[in-house]
Parts: sequence; C-alpha cells; structure tokens
Amino acid sequence: MDHRHKPCHFLLLLLLLITVFSAVLADVSSETDVGRFDYGEALSKSLLYFEAQRSGRLPYNQRVTWRDHSGLTDGLEQGVDLVGGYHDAGDHVKFGLPMAFTVTMLSWSVIEYGDTLASTGELSHALEAIKWGTDYFIKAHTSPNVLWAEVGDGDTDHYCWQRPEDMTTSRRAFKIDENNPGSDIAGETAAAMAAASIVFRSTNPHYSHLLLHHAQQLFGFGDKYRGKYDESLKVVKSYYASVSGYMDELLWGATWLYRATDNEHYMSYVVDMAHQLGGLSWAMSEFSWDVKYAGVQLLASMLLKEEKHKQHSKVLQQYKSKADHYLCSILNKNINGTNVQRTPAGLLYVRQWNNMQYVSTASFLLTVYSDHLRKSNTDLECHEGTVTPDEMLGFAKSQIDYILGSNPMETSYLVGYGPKYPTRVHHRGASIASFKEHKGFIGCTQGYDNWYGRSEPNPSVLVGALVGGPDEQDEFDDRRDNYVQTEACTYNTAPLVGVFARLIELEEQKLEEEDVSLVATYKR
Repeated sequence: MDHRHKPCHFLLLLLLLITVFSAVLADVSSETDVGRFDYGEALSKSLLYFEAQRSGRLPYNQRVTWRDHSGLTDGLEQGVDLVGGYHDAGDHVKFGLPMAFTVTMLSWSVIEYGDTLASTGELSHALEAIKWGTDYFIKAHTSPNVLWAEVGDGDTDHYCWQRPEDMTTSRRAFKIDENNPGSDIAGETAAAMAAASIVFRSTNPHYSHLLLHHAQQLFGFGDKYRGKYDESLKVVKSYYASVSGYMDELLWGATWLYRATDNEHYMSYVVDMAHQLGGLSWAMSEFSWDVKYAGVQLLASMLLKEEKHKQHSKVLQQYKSKADHYLCSILNKNINGTNVQRTPAGLLYVRQWNNMQYVSTASFLLTVYSDHLRKSNTDLECHEGTVTPDEMLGFAKSQIDYILGSNPMETSYLVGYGPKYPTRVHHRGASIASFKEHKGFIGCTQGYDNWYGRSEPNPSVLVGALVGGPDEQDEFDDRRDNYVQTEACTYNTAPLVGVFARLIELEEQKLEEEDVSLVATYKR
C-alpha cells in the first residue's frame, strides 16, 4: 500500500478544521457585536446636534444643512448685538442659564477627555460647539455689571409653531444688572467662561484670556449684587426658574475660576463660604442646569489629594462626604430611602419631565470620579458597601447603553443613532419642511395647522438630540405633542460628549488587553 499521500490528507483535514473553526468564531463574534454600541458614531452625532440648535448667522462649514440663518436682529430693540448663541430645546427663546450650563459641561468634557476627542477627529467640532456659546456670552456681557440673560419671550414663542428662519415672535431681550441682580446666571456664565478658558488656553491663548477676564468680572458682579435672576426677570419664572437659588452657582463659579487661574482667592472662597452657601449642608441626588451642588462637591473633593490643599482638608473632607452621598445614591448604595429611583429595566429615574437630563449628568459625574479614584488607587465607600472605580464606570456604561437601545422599547433615545429612534421629536425647526427646500414663509399658527399635528415623522432628523425619554415603567410614546418625553435639550446631550469619549477609551483598552492576552496564549 502506498503511504505517500497521507500527509496530503492530513493537510486537507487541518484546512477543513480551520475553516469550520473560523466560521464558528465569526458567528460568535457577530453575535457579541450585535450587543455592542458604536460610541464613536454616538459621539459624532451628539456634536452635530449643537449645530442644529444654533441661532444667528450660520458659518460656511455648517454641517446641519436643513438649518439657515435666524435671529439676525436679536438685541436690536435694546441697542445691543445679541445675534448668536443657542436655542435651548424645541423652541426659539435663548435662555442664558441652561445655555451656560451646556457650555460648562461641554468644556468639562473636553478638559477631561480632549485627547480622545482629538484621536477620534471630533475635538474641532467640540471646540466649535463651545465657542458658539462663549462668543455669544462675550456679546451678552456688555459691561462689568450687566449681563443679557434672555432673548425672546417664552409665552409668545410657545404660541407659535414655526421655523427659526421664519420667526415673527417677540425678540425682546432681558438683562440683569446692579438693580436687578441674578447671581445664579452670573455665576453659571462665569463657570462656563472659566471652564472654556481652560479649553482654549493652548490653541487660542488670547481668546482664553478674554474669556477669563469676563468670567472674573461676572463672578465679582454676581457675588457683590446678590439675588435670584427669576426674581429680577419674572419672564423666566415659568420656564427656567432658579429653584435651588443662587448659592450653588456662586460656589460653582468660584470652583471653576480656581481651576482656571490657580488663584488662592477663589480656593479660599470655596472653602470659607462652604457653610454659608450650602455646599456642606445639601446632600444631593441630582445634578442639573438648576442644581450645581453635586458638581461643586465632587470637584472640591478631587482637590483633597493635593499636598497644597492640606490646610483646607477638613472642609474638603466635608465636601467629599456630600459628593460620596450623591454618587452612592446614584449607585443604590445609600440608606434611609435616599437612593435614586430606577425603572424596572434599571434606568435612573428622577422625575417625569425630561428625565434623561439627570441620567446624562449622573453618568458624567460617575465617569469623571471613577477616573479620579482609579488614579488615586481608592474605592468609593458607601453605607451599603464598597464600589470600585470599574463598577462605577460599568454602571455609567449601563445607563449609556440604555440610552443607545439596550432597553425594553428597543429604541435609541439619541436621535439618529441606531435602527430605531424617536422620529416625531417636539422641535419646531425639525418638524416643518426645511427652509432650504421650502422657502415660502410659514406663519405663526400655520405651523400648528399644517405641521404640528401630523402623524408622519419629522421632515428633518434632529441628529444627536437626547430626548426626555421613557416614563418610570420604561414606556415611551413617540408623539410630537408628548413634549415631556419627546423634547430634547442642549444640556441633555452636552454631558454625553465626555462619557462617549471615555467609553471609546474603555473599548480601546479592552482590545489592547485582548491582543496582549492572545499574544501570551500564542507564546505558551
């Protein structure tokens, strides 16, 4: 019997086994990929949203092409140039307080995760989104003790349903000054400009210096002439009332000014005014455009490890205990009923109206603080147990994955992402035919008559918008008139920019670890 062909049979068998094994691996890989989300795509889309919210004369490189110039006479009635800035949500009023918080959170995202934003090619878009806001704040801060806080009037604006390019509503502007104080909006705008000054320090030092100058003046104004802006400007009360008051914003502004300047004056303010301004007495379970205490407490506690702050360690430790309370309440590790409620599928649920804003801010603070703990090689100590930095980041990731589609409705709440997402977003501009395609004027009530009640999807997709989201039972009704769930806001999406960047880092890190593991297995 001839044995010469036996090696050939063996090789054929080996090739067959390799082919089958590769096919099995491909199947497993495709199955696991189905459950994963593309955080890079989500990041890119989230930054597009800010271009859809722009007011003013749009630039040559505008990527959201269904929008056009709007609000070109803003401030004219009052003799001041207030063209630019952002619409906060699905209407066209420019509300200064939530706009400033949006810019602060975008800036904080860049400060923490700028390298990843750069590696994904999104840093320039993030900087443009920040600068669109800060350019407007520079215009709005017309003298040391004057800040224009709002353009437009919510009541007349809500009476109309029309595109921003067609606006016929009042564009009256409202300001705070020495006789009509607004320490909350002054403090938040100071925080936004201080944080942005850090962002632009290396790429645009002159602009950075200008922002810091405005931030310092605004903080000084807000601190000297104290008062709630919604008491001075009754027009904001029904829309963005400062329920928490102004004390949190003064601490918040001082904290960001310390980060921007390293000036001991601001550090002393954060420490010396901690009791008086409520920084050590308020144990929070939310962080939002209105309530900044959790952010102040977290930033202050991150200073504890620095040698130069040893003399402040007692107060910083008290800040830390309040920051821990917030984080533990988010992680369901507190006692006495102070944990944040969750839906049956595990989404944080703070309140009915626009709940996703609290999910995105909580995910951001968890993410940033988990990095801080990892660097200092420590865990979070809660009443109900210890939480590691990896567990904190893991929970933040679970919230983001819920947003992107891992939920009972199997829908993404980030518009334009994934196979299914809200198509009837409560948004004037997106719900009416694009001005670029339909230049004919659409009047105030004409929009309600012909567009608002339509059952069809919006003509334009509001890519990157994070809508209000599901109810406490994980249920969601995609109707244009269901503004509690289908309206999106700039401050919903802003914190996601940082979290998406961090999750991209996490994915890259896991891939590197898998590569190292494969090499080690091969060598064995």
